Amino acid sequence: MQDNTIETAATGTGQALRYKVAGMDCPSCVGKIETALRRLPGASGVGLNHHSQILRLTLDEAATPRATVEATIRGLGFGVEPADTLRVSEGDGVTTDNAAATEPRWWQTGRGRVTLLIALLVGGGSLLSLLAPAVSEVALMPAALFGLAVFGRRAVRLARSGSPFSIEMLMSVATLGALLIGEAEEAAVVVLLFAIGELLEGVAAGTARSGIQALSALVPRTALLIEGESARAVPVERLEVGQLVLVRPGDRVSADGVVEEGESDIDESPVTGESVPVAKSVGSPVFAGGINATGVLRVRVTRKASDNTIARIVQLVEEAQAAKSPTARWIERFSARYTPAVIAVSVLTVLVPPLAFGGDWHSWIYRGLALLLIGCPCALVLSTPAAIASGIAAGARRGLLIKGGAALEAIGKVRTIAFDKTGTLTLGQPRVTDIVPLDGNERTLLGLAATVESGSAHPLARAILERAAVDGVPLRPARDRKAVPGRAVQAVVGGRLIEVGSPRHAVERGGAGSLPADLPADTVAAFEEEGKTVAVVLADGRPIGLLALRDEPRPDAARGIAALRGLGVRSVMLTGDNRRTGQAVARTLGLAVEAELLPEDKLRAIAGLKGQGAIAMIGDGINDGPALAAADVGIAMGGGTDVALETADAALLGNRVEGVADLVALSRATLANIHQNVAFALGLKAVFLVTTLFGITDLWLAILADTGATILVTLNALRLLRRNGGGLPAPQPAV
Repeated sequence: MQDNTIETAATGTGQALRYKVAGMDCPSCVGKIETALRRLPGASGVGLNHHSQILRLTLDEAATPRATVEATIRGLGFGVEPADTLRVSEGDGVTTDNAAATEPRWWQTGRGRVTLLIALLVGGGSLLSLLAPAVSEVALMPAALFGLAVFGRRAVRLARSGSPFSIEMLMSVATLGALLIGEAEEAAVVVLLFAIGELLEGVAAGTARSGIQALSALVPRTALLIEGESARAVPVERLEVGQLVLVRPGDRVSADGVVEEGESDIDESPVTGESVPVAKSVGSPVFAGGINATGVLRVRVTRKASDNTIARIVQLVEEAQAAKSPTARWIERFSARYTPAVIAVSVLTVLVPPLAFGGDWHSWIYRGLALLLIGCPCALVLSTPAAIASGIAAGARRGLLIKGGAALEAIGKVRTIAFDKTGTLTLGQPRVTDIVPLDGNERTLLGLAATVESGSAHPLARAILERAAVDGVPLRPARDRKAVPGRAVQAVVGGRLIEVGSPRHAVERGGAGSLPADLPADTVAAFEEEGKTVAVVLADGRPIGLLALRDEPRPDAARGIAALRGLGVRSVMLTGDNRRTGQAVARTLGLAVEAELLPEDKLRAIAGLKGQGAIAMIGDGINDGPALAAADVGIAMGGGTDVALETADAALLGNRVEGVADLVALSRATLANIHQNVAFALGLKAVFLVTTLFGITDLWLAILADTGATILVTLNALRLLRRNGGGLPAPQPAV
C-alpha cells in the first residue's frame, strides 16, 4: 500500500521519495535524521523541512529498501509515513491537497505516553518511599531505569547513525552515572524533567507550525459551481480552470479567479493584509479566502485549489522557514564546537580534582554529570530558527511575504530604501489629462499614439489606449513596432515613423541639446510642474503633439514614508520620469528624488547608495528586476501576482507602502527576539556552568538549564506570531 501513496519520480538510478516525519521539535532533530539517512547506501539529496515536516530524498532501492529508510527514522524516535499529499476523494477520483494535517493532541503522541508513564512511576515511587521509608533508596529506580531504557536506546541508535553528542546520549550517561553513585532519586527526576521538556518542546513546535498552516483553513471547503441556470455545491478541489462559481454576500471566495459578472466589495485581508475592503467589478481579480461583503459575483476560475494564492504562499513560506539565516548558520558552527568542549570540561571535572587534589570522587562525578546535561546546545540551536520561522509566518498572515531568514535579517538592517515611482509610490493607473496637437487635431494625435502603444504593458501605454477607447478613436495598421528602453516606443504608421517618448528623447532626436523649436517648452514645463508626465509624439523625428498624463500617489504613500522616517530609514525615489514631475511627487510625499534615470542609471544609483549602508529597493517586480537584484534586499509590490510571489526577496501582497515600514519593524523585532534568545541560552548555561563547578547545582536543575531554556526560547519566539505589524486583524479560519 505504501508504494501507492509515496510520491515518487524517477531520478537517474533512484526514486524521489516524500515522507511525513512526526515528532521533531527543534532543528537539531533535522540534523539527526539527515545525518542518519545520508549514511545509508544509495540515499542522496536528503532534505528535511522542520516546519512542514516533509522529508525528500532520492533512493536507489537496489542498495537500500524503503523499509530500511522508515525503520531508521523510527529507530531514532520519530514517526514516519508516506507524504499523503495526494488522496482520492469520495470515490470520484478527485485529488485534494492534504498537506496541512491536524496536529495530534499531546497525549496521543508517543512522547506524551512515555511522559505519562514516567510521571506515574515517579509518583508511585514517591508514595512508596513515604509509606515504606526502608525502600526509599530504590523506590524511584523503576522510573529511572524505564527512562534510561527509552532514551538510552535512542541515544545508541543516534550514535551509530553519526550523532554521538546528542542530548539523548548526554542525558543517558548522566542518568546511568547517577544510578551508579546511588542517586536514584536524582536520576528519576532527570528523566521525568527531560521527558516533560521534550513534550513541551513538541507542543510549542506544533503551535509554530499551525501558525502558517492556519492560512490553508481560510479557503472554504466547498464552492458553488454554476451549471446552466443553477449552482450546486462541490468540493473546491474539483474546480477546474475556466469554470464559473457563484460567490454570495457573506461567502468566502472559493478560488482564485476573475469577476465575470457583478459588483461587490471584498475583504482581502487574509491574503494581502489590506484592511479596507476592495471594490470589485467585471474584470477584477479575486483571491481564494477573501470575504464577499455586498453583491453577488460570478467568478471565472483561473487557478486550481492546489495552485491558488494561499497555497503558493504556504509553500513559499515553508520553504523560506527552512532556509537558514546567516545567524543560524553561525550558531550551528559554534554549537558543533561548544558541545564537545563542554564534554571535555565535564571529563576534566570528574578526573582532575580527585586525582590532582585528592577531591571526593562522588562529589566530582556528580558535578561532571551535571555539566553533561548543561552541555546540550538545543536552546542555542533553536534560538534563531524559531524566531525566524515565527517572524516569516507573522508577516505572511498580514500580507508581508518574506523569502527566507537571510532576507528577514537584512531588511531590519537597511538604512536607505529606494522606491520606484510608477506603480509603487503611485497607483500605477495614470490617466490622460491633456492632449495638445501641434499638427492636426486631437483625434488624429491620440489615434497615432494609441496605435504605437498597442501591445505595450507599460502603465502609460495602457492609459493612452484607455483614452482612445473611451473617445472611440480607432487604431491604425502599423508595422515594425519596437521599444527603446527608457526612452520611447515607435512604429511605422501610414509610411511615417511615429514615436511616443519623453521630452528627453525629443531633445536627443533633435540633436540640438534643447527642446525642438516647434515644441512649446513652456507648456511642457507647466505640465511637469503640476506633477504630470509629458509624452511627445513625433512623426519622422518632428514633434506633432503632446500628451500629459498624471498618476496619483497611493493614499498611504505619505504615511508609509513618514513611518520609515520614524524608524530612522531614509527614503529616496528613483524614477525615469522627468525631473519636474519627480520633484512634484517627491514634495507631496516628503522624500528625496533622483529623476530621468534609465535602467542602467538606476543600477548606478543603487551602487552609490550602497556605499552609505545597506539598501532595499521597492519596485513593481516587472520593470525593476535589475535594480531589485542589485539592492541588498529587493521588495516587490505585488497584490498576489505571480511576479510578486516569485521575484525579489520579499513582496507586499496588499500594495501598501506602509507595508515597507511594517517589514522593517517586523525584521527588527525578529532580530531583537534572536538576540534575546541567544543571550538567554548562553547566559543561563554560563550561570549553571559556574554553579555546577562550585557544587551548587543539582542534576535536576542542570536538566532544567537545557529543557527549560529550550521551552522559554520557543515561547519567546512564538510572541512574534501575535505581533500586529500593520495594525491589521489576524486572519480567521473559514467555517
